Amino acid sequence: MSLLGKAGRAPAARESGFAAHRAGVDRLLASYRAIPEHADVRLAKKTSNLFRARAKNPAPGLDVSGLTRVIAVDPVAKTADVAGMTTYEELVAATLPYGLAPLVVPQLKTITLGGAVTGLGIESTSFRSGLPHESVLEMDVLTGAGEILTATPHNEHADLFRGFPNSYGTLGYTVRLKIELEEVQPFVALRHVRFRELRELEAALATIVTDRAFEGEPVDYLDGVVFSAEESYLTLGRRTDEPGPVSDYTGMDIYYRSIQHEGDTPKRDRLTIHDYLWRWDTDWFWCSRAFGAQHPRIRRFWPKRYRRSSFYWKLVALDHKYAIADKLEARKGNLPRERVVQDIEVPVDRTADFVEWFLREIPIEPIWLCPLRLREAGDPDRTGERTWPLYPLEPDRTYVNVGFWSAVPTTPGQQEGAANRAIEHTVTEFDGHKSLYSDSFYDKDEFAALYGGNIYTELKKRYDPDQRLLDLYSKAVQRK
Repeated sequence: MSLLGKAGRAPAARESGFAAHRAGVDRLLASYRAIPEHADVRLAKKTSNLFRARAKNPAPGLDVSGLTRVIAVDPVAKTADVAGMTTYEELVAATLPYGLAPLVVPQLKTITLGGAVTGLGIESTSFRSGLPHESVLEMDVLTGAGEILTATPHNEHADLFRGFPNSYGTLGYTVRLKIELEEVQPFVALRHVRFRELRELEAALATIVTDRAFEGEPVDYLDGVVFSAEESYLTLGRRTDEPGPVSDYTGMDIYYRSIQHEGDTPKRDRLTIHDYLWRWDTDWFWCSRAFGAQHPRIRRFWPKRYRRSSFYWKLVALDHKYAIADKLEARKGNLPRERVVQDIEVPVDRTADFVEWFLREIPIEPIWLCPLRLREAGDPDRTGERTWPLYPLEPDRTYVNVGFWSAVPTTPGQQEGAANRAIEHTVTEFDGHKSLYSDSFYDKDEFAALYGGNIYTELKKRYDPDQRLLDLYSKAVQRK
């Protein structure tokens, strides 16, 4: 992809980008100073990708309206300076013209870079590039104390740099992040490989992660879908600049249904890199079916601009506000259903064990699989960067993210969150972790053991000494 015509404008554009960013930072600091001292400091955001309920905050929030842009892209150094509230949709739109993309691009367009770093993100490059925070070179953070500090792996705020991932805004909010980018090709060639036994899928997954190849072809992108114990798939992506026809799953065709096929010969497909990165967004993986958007007659008249995760989020918000789903269940004589919206990680050698348990105990399908490993340290002096105490994963060990997003029936007298509690117990039993973007039910001691413990306590003391920000347990479990 040519950069002709861009080079001359780059310095001016960079200067303009940083000037606009400084103005946004000034508005942010002014809004911080306007929050009463006794009030909790929170963001004033119109949208969120969190699924857990939160208590309303009567105080004004932080004005982040000026922190929603890509500040500058350096195509030579393959880096980008990005404001913390910039969505990945905006970030990808700024980098793809240079033939570059973030090392990990989470699946939904409205996820922000700052959100993916403080709340973790994952995608089909995570088996080779880890999680989004691992490609951060430095970040400016507004702490609970009202200071904007630059944190890097080796400066005086290196503890904040390592402790920030999975802190969910309880140590501060990212104002600017400088991230690494990688070269991409215009197209992604796909192979959907079917498995009839989960343990065969588990073995293949482990081998592909190690070899980064399958049956003689390189694998640059890797994820999977389980429809049942007898029908599961790994999707293997290969970067390519070879011209040819491509599929389009933003119209009547539905991406996850295209994966399925009979027979043991892999099914092949091709997408543009843009459409591959956003292949899950059109139907919010498969969750658009809950709104009828996958029914052919409804889909034909469903405006294309509304076939995206941000619109489905609005429908979910209406359901939460008016309890629409619960009222419909009540009309059928049923109790409200329990929401089970989670992503968990287990070691690759426990993947089949967990999925078999899940399919037996939790009536949700399909489920998503995405392998991940912490990034390999190329410089032995940088191994400290690989320790992330609030979400501790072992270096040189492969994990598999399992994602499932739906609701299950409840019974009279059942403990609140019974299905979610069972999942938490099983994940811990299998030496795994779960993400904290949705409902959690851990007690304080177990939560501390899993998510930072004393390290987190010391970080709070240093960077939020007056407790202006909620602590992680209050936010993630107590829904404050």
